[in-house]
Amino acid sequence: MSSSVTSSTAARRVFDWRLRFGLLSLVWGFSFLFMKVGTDAFAPFQVTLGRLAFGTAVVAAAMAVKRERLPRGARTWAHLAVAGLLLNSLPFSLFAYSELTIPSSLAGICNATSPLWGMALSLVALSEDRPTRRRVAGLGIGFLGVLTVLGVWQGFHGLDVTGTTLALLASLSYPIGWIYVRRTLAGSSHSHLSLSGTQLGLATLQLAIVTPVFTSVPTSFPVLPLLSVAALGVLGTGLAFLIQYDLVAEVGPTTAQMVTYFTPVIATAAGVALLGESLSWSTPVGAVIVLAGAALTQSRPRTTPHSTVPDGTDTAPAPTRRGRVRQRSRV
Repeated sequence: MSSSVTSSTAARRVFDWRLRFGLLSLVWGFSFLFMKVGTDAFAPFQVTLGRLAFGTAVVAAAMAVKRERLPRGARTWAHLAVAGLLLNSLPFSLFAYSELTIPSSLAGICNATSPLWGMALSLVALSEDRPTRRRVAGLGIGFLGVLTVLGVWQGFHGLDVTGTTLALLASLSYPIGWIYVRRTLAGSSHSHLSLSGTQLGLATLQLAIVTPVFTSVPTSFPVLPLLSVAALGVLGTGLAFLIQYDLVAEVGPTTAQMVTYFTPVIATAAGVALLGESLSWSTPVGAVIVLAGAALTQSRPRTTPHSTVPDGTDTAPAPTRRGRVRQRSRV
């Protein structure tokens, strides 16, 4: 009887993990569609502000339920403010602006380049991340995939350079933020939920200050764009953060980070199926090459465990007591 109960519990845990993994892939993949619909009626800064506000509300509610305290110390708050800029307010805004001129599917694929930027930067900024043949090969393959997506052999004909550049800069902002967190907040005694929740709150404050300066109050609030912004915040930021937090705790960061490789696939499928975005052969082929390269750059011997916590869409690394974090892509 005991063996039967144990087997049943194990099966249920595997199902729950798969279900949550699939849900996280969906909400992050659909985040790019939500941004596209939101920018149809609202300015990109307004979309980002709404996203952060709704996401922060969800995480704040979770912190209240778990009775988590806010971090202490002005230095910690200053570091979290910089992390909020690099991991939330800046990349979220850049992606929103990029989708004014490029398809949501292309923005999702650009997001998948984040591990490539991270590996390249870590080789320079983090002395303990030594290059290996496999990781260097992955970096080369990944950027070959980027060139394929962009159609370099056609001279970038038909490509919106500004929008694509903004999306790539957004994906670059994430690893810069990860490295900053790794250097400044690793070893903190505060919980991952407390640190990341505060980070989201500070990012929301940043957008609350910037948005009125560069935008005017909307004259109307169409239902569909408004619901898209709410979904982007509640699902793609707040709920996604909590799901990823539990996934990392249950199955470990190595398995949980695999969601990164499903996000661009879902973003592309959603953009084509629901928004009628065009898709040339080079886009999916290049995306596969990018993901293969990214997978190689993230491969490493399983020696010391790493801990990660998402920032709510994309995935901010959380500091650990051992002072190491694992880098991941975020939406």
